[in-house]
Amino acid sequence: MVLAEKGIHCEIIDVTGDDIPEDLAELNPYGTVPTLADRGLVLYDSRVIAEYLDERFPHPPLMAVDPVARAHARMTCYRMEQDWFALVPQLDGRAQGAAEKARKRLRESLVASSELFTAKPFFLSEEFSLVDCTVLPILWRLERWGIQLPAAAERSIARYTDRMFRRESFRASMTELEREMRA
Repeated sequence: MVLAEKGIHCEIIDVTGDDIPEDLAELNPYGTVPTLADRGLVLYDSRVIAEYLDERFPHPPLMAVDPVARAHARMTCYRMEQDWFALVPQLDGRAQGAAEKARKRLRESLVASSELFTAKPFFLSEEFSLVDCTVLPILWRLERWGIQLPAAAERSIARYTDRMFRRESFRASMTELEREMRA
């Protein structure tokens, strides 16, 4: 989404499953995706990649100028990774018990956070930011994971997602598989 938001043209190579291409294994000792190769630099952590792209291509900025606001955004993304993204393997896995526990944890966490989606025009910000880029993939997948939110939380989050899912950069960033996740 960062690439699309900034209008950065690049070659994207889709990697699915455990079949890691040999050239990726040579670039990234962990064999993980995403991996970014730019000007001899190789990065393989999504947050590091996003911040690098924001600094390398500064317009439009996706991080605040103020160091306190930047630190707050980084901590928010870190918490999403720890609290929400850490549940993805269980949510996508085959073990029903683990998936149900993960659905419950994510549902409860989203309900507790639902007011944050309406506090400002964007997620905790007056401007679209890397925090929005981080949270949107989780919100897009809620339906696929069978996560139903209570009405009040659903309304708060839906106001946000309705606007965000219509963003040109969001639509442009999606793979065909991601588009098929929602009818």
